[in-house]
Amino acid sequence: MKHPINVMLVEDSVAYRKAIARSLGVEPNIELVSEFGTAEIALRSLQDTADQMAPDVILLDLNLPGMSGLEAIPWIKKYAPNTEIIVLTQSDRESDVVQAVSAGASGYLLKSTTRDQLEDSIRTVVEGGATLDPSVARFLLRSMQHAAPEQTSEDDALTERELEVLKLIGEGLSKKMVANQLGISPKTVAIHAGHIYKKLNVPNAPSAVNRAHQLGIFSKEDQ
Repeated sequence: MKHPINVMLVEDSVAYRKAIARSLGVEPNIELVSEFGTAEIALRSLQDTADQMAPDVILLDLNLPGMSGLEAIPWIKKYAPNTEIIVLTQSDRESDVVQAVSAGASGYLLKSTTRDQLEDSIRTVVEGGATLDPSVARFLLRSMQHAAPEQTSEDDALTERELEVLKLIGEGLSKKMVANQLGISPKTVAIHAGHIYKKLNVPNAPSAVNRAHQLGIFSKEDQ
């Protein structure tokens, strides 16, 4: 992106908000434009702001007073559909990860993440990729590998190109990187991604990868 990436932080801990502000303050291409201590106030701000003026990324804690971060995700997607959400929390519970990703979060990081990891994750989701904390990714992958494959109809079957795109997205590549790898335009990758999400009935890349594992799509390709 040519302009700085605008970030909103929703976090009830004043000390942690200050720590994030310091971390992002040293990065010239990322700007922390707003901070809120509750989801309700953050949502009110988004509701009063035109979508084109909404932040590029929201860093969202799950354990908030009042409305939880998980409850807030669908409302954020309603008021700011073009804004990417990265959950930034202490919770490494599998249920929280799955619910957040299924609701529309593009990333899930633990608060133990480093400044470099946080900044890289922000850039990744803005470029169309997805990000998971390494420890979270490991147990989520194990969970998906042990899930019983479901059945899909022929109408919902992914094409060979869509499978290629999904596999690369599952490796954490942004849409631009996928385009370079496959020798196609980022716009074409976005079109393929849209078809994938529609066929798998999911809102974003992490949930598409999760769904593909549940359906046994990747294991079928390896046979």
